[in-house]
Amino acid sequence: MGNLMEKHRCGWCVGDRLYEAYHDHEWGVPVKDDETLFEFLILETFQAGLSWITILRKRENFRKAFDHFDYKKIALYDQEKVHALLQNPGIIRNRLKIQATVSNAKAFLEVQREFGTFSDYIWGFVDGKPIKNAFENYKDAPANTPLSDSISKDLKKRGFKFVGSTVIYAHMQATGMVNDHEIQCFRYHEV
Repeated sequence: MGNLMEKHRCGWCVGDRLYEAYHDHEWGVPVKDDETLFEFLILETFQAGLSWITILRKRENFRKAFDHFDYKKIALYDQEKVHALLQNPGIIRNRLKIQATVSNAKAFLEVQREFGTFSDYIWGFVDGKPIKNAFENYKDAPANTPLSDSISKDLKKRGFKFVGSTVIYAHMQATGMVNDHEIQCFRYHEV
């Protein structure tokens, strides 16, 4: 017998299977490992100015093109590799964003050297635990907050690029630093 009651999901993902799967299994789940934090950071920077579904549909292509987001390898990319990435139709071919990925990998390694892990650094902004908001409608969630402003400012000071406050708030939502699931969403209490 099938499920008679359809699960209530956040309105932003309803109607697209890829979006729903991402919402149900990843979005808002606290991420503490550096590899996944780096992947989300890079995907969010590529998303700047585009829709998240565009990035999700190209996610596997990004993984292949960027050595599965191995920041140690990416930090060593040269201009030849950047040029090759610019020819790759499977990703967003934006020179500035590709170059930012390389410089962000270098900055990421510097943060690790200073703090032990990037996770310790980024989660330190929320004392290691998610901020739980209570929005009835996903449209009520902010695009940025004073906290995302200060994280963005600190990242920029450390040499990160394409990390404006809106990008950082989206990163915080994706990696569970903030729980912005709608309060009626089945994931609200799960994450």
